[in-house]
Amino acid sequence: MDTEEATAAAETSPVASPRGFYGCAIALIVLFTLIALGAHALTEFEKGLDGDGQLEQPGPSGSASQPLGPGTTAWYEDGLWVTVSHPERHDDGAYSATVTFKNDTDEELRLGDEAFSDTLDVEPGESGEDYASGEDVNWLNPDEAAAVLLPPLPEGEERTVPVRLKPDRKGAPVTLEVNPPHPGYRETAYFQLTLG
Repeated sequence: MDTEEATAAAETSPVASPRGFYGCAIALIVLFTLIALGAHALTEFEKGLDGDGQLEQPGPSGSASQPLGPGTTAWYEDGLWVTVSHPERHDDGAYSATVTFKNDTDEELRLGDEAFSDTLDVEPGESGEDYASGEDVNWLNPDEAAAVLLPPLPEGEERTVPVRLKPDRKGAPVTLEVNPPHPGYRETAYFQLTLG
């Protein structure tokens, strides 16, 4: 009988301690937290290497060869957001759109400074192409746009710039080039619109 009790005692395994389970769970949580923090730090380090003036959004890059469309937003690593609206047609054959700058950077921006007079530009034709002969788009309010851009844009605020365009023909493509100033370098964001 002693051998049967010894065999039965050997076959039953001890119950797992909840303390050991909780210790493993905490160790896994700490490990995954450290991995996530390390990945975030690596991403921020990589962003710091290529500068704050880079465009960072999914989909088209916003470059001349991959322009953004109307209603989309170009996002810069330093927190500046630029959105171009869909163009709206008016009775006189002109179209209006807006360019909205949202300043989520940690400083005031001077979008209309004289040294940065090319913050907003309008080019006829598709982005990345040479000027197409016979196609023309008149920018009707460049002075008004410059006046709206002139005051500094405080941190945490946004500003909407109206753009009025009149094409020679309905369906004309036009490219809005947005080159916000930066003390170092900031990429130009290209937006491709079709008027009509």
